[in-house]
Amino acid sequence: MATVQVRYIVRDVDAAIAFYCTHLGFREVMHPAPSFAMLSRGDLRLVLSAPNPAAGGGQSMPDGRVQEPGGWNRFAVEVDDLAATVDTLRETASPNEENWRFLSVQAIAQALRHVGGNKPRAARQLGISRTQLYSPLRKYGLQCA
Repeated sequence: MATVQVRYIVRDVDAAIAFYCTHLGFREVMHPAPSFAMLSRGDLRLVLSAPNPAAGGGQSMPDGRVQEPGGWNRFAVEVDDLAATVDTLRETASPNEENWRFLSVQAIAQALRHVGGNKPRAARQLGISRTQLYSPLRKYGLQCA
């Protein structure tokens, strides 16, 4: 399989490196500047950029909008045991909003795929109420099959 590269905009590149490497099995390939790093996990290459109006992947859009974390790119990381991974992350990961938003969206998306889009079953699998499931679905515009 060919390597897939995804650029992800983050506020703090160093914190993102620590999070993805420590908790999700990525390894650091390069980190030549404070606003840029490249990580890998199998055939996935994750290119991290901090918003940077001067240059690089985090530079402003042609219309002047400044890129922000959480809305520009999405990717999924598959794990063998979703519940165990989420439990481990809850115990060990720093509770920063950007990380938890990523984890919540990924956990919900994976649970929905696992149960064929059945929202009540996905909520039960995640150990949350349907309200707790529907809120991020609306907030982040998640679609289910």
